[in-house]
Amino acid sequence: MTKTHLIIPDVHAKPGVLNTRALWLGELIADIKPDVVVMIGDLHEFDSLCGYDKGKARFQGRNYRDDVEAGVDFNDRMWSRVKGRKKRLPHRIIHEGNHEERIRRALDVQPELDGTISTKDLMWEDYYDDIVWYNGGSPGLNIVDGISYAHFMVSGVMGRPIGGEHPAYSLLTKRYHSSTVGHLHLFDHCIRTRGDGHKMQGLVVGCYFNHFQAWAGQANNLYWPGVIVKRNVEDGNYDLEMVSLEQLRKTYGHLT
Repeated sequence: MTKTHLIIPDVHAKPGVLNTRALWLGELIADIKPDVVVMIGDLHEFDSLCGYDKGKARFQGRNYRDDVEAGVDFNDRMWSRVKGRKKRLPHRIIHEGNHEERIRRALDVQPELDGTISTKDLMWEDYYDDIVWYNGGSPGLNIVDGISYAHFMVSGVMGRPIGGEHPAYSLLTKRYHSSTVGHLHLFDHCIRTRGDGHKMQGLVVGCYFNHFQAWAGQANNLYWPGVIVKRNVEDGNYDLEMVSLEQLRKTYGHLT
């Protein structure tokens, strides 16, 4: 029996950015009733744990608890809409991205923070059935209906994210398996056929925000904001549907 997957790209929830888009997403989930929802990682921004900015003027005023609350609020707004319909919930999966992994890195370099910050602060157990944590120095990977999901996948022994000019194609050449990732904030899709006729799909899912990221600069212009719906998912193959953030705004923008 085929299934429907909804993929939520990097959200980067942060203080000062309204989570209205979470309400729209909750309504979409309630309307299309996917079997599986995958939050691909970097739900939280965690500017307060950015090691690159420490000691700089722009670091002033950042607060860990505010960063935590931004992501918790996003989850609460999104899933309360779905639960309010009193229908069967989809199987809910969330991946730890490199921005959430900042908690682990902070504890590694400042062990005195143990007990004051923790991944438990994210409250993911309250909203998701499965949590895919980092596996050592790279994101964890899980396979659902023949599709490998991870925040990013690595190339070679150095553990660098698979990317390049054609990242979806690179996913297939490196992994030889239908694979879906976030992290890059770009959209890219590639289909290749094995000798036995089986289709493999590589997918980079974009992002789910439209606020300007100062650290990205001109790269903001390359981002695609929206969510991905995979219909008729079976053995790694699926029909792809792109739902832009602008389309969600037009459909559900009356919700506040």
